[in-house]
Amino acid sequence: MKLFRKDKIAYEEVNEVVLLTKKILKVLLVLLFVVGIYAITLILNAWKVFDFIILLLQILSPFFIGIFLAWLLNPLVKFFQKKGLNRILSTIIVYAAFLVFTYLLIVGMLPLLLDQLNDFVNILPAIFKEAINWVNDFIDRFKNIEFINIENFKNDVVLSGTNFIESLTVELPKNILTFLGDAFSAIGTLIIGIIVGFYMLFDFDSVEKTLLNFLPKRMRKDAYTLYKETNNSLLGYVKGTLATSLLIFVLSSIIFMIIGLKAPLLLGMICAITNIIPYLGPYIGAAPAILVGFTQGVGVGIATTISILIVQFIEGSFIHPLVMSKTMKLHPVTILIGLLVFGYFFGIIGMIIAAPLMAIIKVIANFIDKKYNLMSYSKEE
Repeated sequence: MKLFRKDKIAYEEVNEVVLLTKKILKVLLVLLFVVGIYAITLILNAWKVFDFIILLLQILSPFFIGIFLAWLLNPLVKFFQKKGLNRILSTIIVYAAFLVFTYLLIVGMLPLLLDQLNDFVNILPAIFKEAINWVNDFIDRFKNIEFINIENFKNDVVLSGTNFIESLTVELPKNILTFLGDAFSAIGTLIIGIIVGFYMLFDFDSVEKTLLNFLPKRMRKDAYTLYKETNNSLLGYVKGTLATSLLIFVLSSIIFMIIGLKAPLLLGMICAITNIIPYLGPYIGAAPAILVGFTQGVGVGIATTISILIVQFIEGSFIHPLVMSKTMKLHPVTILIGLLVFGYFFGIIGMIIAAPLMAIIKVIANFIDKKYNLMSYSKEE
């Protein structure tokens, strides 16, 4: 009996060691995967592959916009089909509603946003001066430190800030013309993309099958399964993100109007768009609003700061859990890695798309793990 107990204890100890070893191997595989992705991105960047990809995306952007719109609106079309309408009529109803909503949004919001953009541009010099004054006040706190030449450092800050404001003022007309040119080009691309999306939506399921037919037959089943898993994850994320951003835009704009902040709709939109970026987004979006608030006065600045904290509390405590509860779950470290990598190579756009791209990578990794049993471990009985 004692011998049996000793053998059992020894077996349990060996089993624990095996489980621990497998867990360590799993962590090492994940780290190796991350390092491998980073190394590949460095190599591709050195070979200017990303520049070529960006150029290709710009050329094919109407096609991708069309696919995105068809993919986003396809669930609504299927909803009407389940109610007894045919595919063509369902597509026409959904697309007509989408176009009417877009038109009303542009007609109602664009003039206000342009006026507020003009107001925001006019107060930019005051914002930068306020920022320079704040930096100077902060630097003055260290003036008693003997081995640091505070005055020279402060003069450099003032000179850099002044030069930046002057260059901004001089280059502003040119930048506005460039922006308008890019805006008209983007509108043309968007219109073509909307037309492409309309025709794709008529038979979106066939588009999926056509794309799958480009693959070898032996890969189609796995590719379809992977597509469905990725599609479900991304669709939930996109819908949740759009709903969250819309609610933040409405809440922020209303509160900014109440406290008397200049350009409330524009600043509310900035908060909503940057909120898409995980963790860092709320701080990026809050900075312009807070700076504008303090240029109007200390009271408005404090009220703006408090209002943003309230909106973020509501978003974090109620909106996000309610809207995003069934969407993709990503570990914070995974998201931060995505922000660092994609933000480094693609800037602010990379930070916005980091979370969904990391979700796709996670879905692919989980699919490979399930198929080939690479990182699984279980406690042996």
